[in-house]
Amino acid sequence: MQKAIWRAVIEVGFIVFLFYSNLLMGEFGRSGKGAQMGLVWAIQDMLTPANFLIALASGVVGYVAFEFLRRKF
Repeated sequence: MQKAIWRAVIEVGFIVFLFYSNLLMGEFGRSGKGAQMGLVWAIQDMLTPANFLIALASGVVGYVAFEFLRRKF
């Protein structure tokens, strides 16, 4: 049981990491203001409660979807 919980935490955490890394790359893209405002501004701009809830929800949905596919195939 404990192994399954750690697996879920790691997989959700990895999806959250990917979400935030994608946001950070977007801040430095062509339309982002990160290149003008700097790295600290970009991190402050992306670390909001709304973004965290979106990342967490995406992580849980992704975990459930992958677990379903693992058990199905």
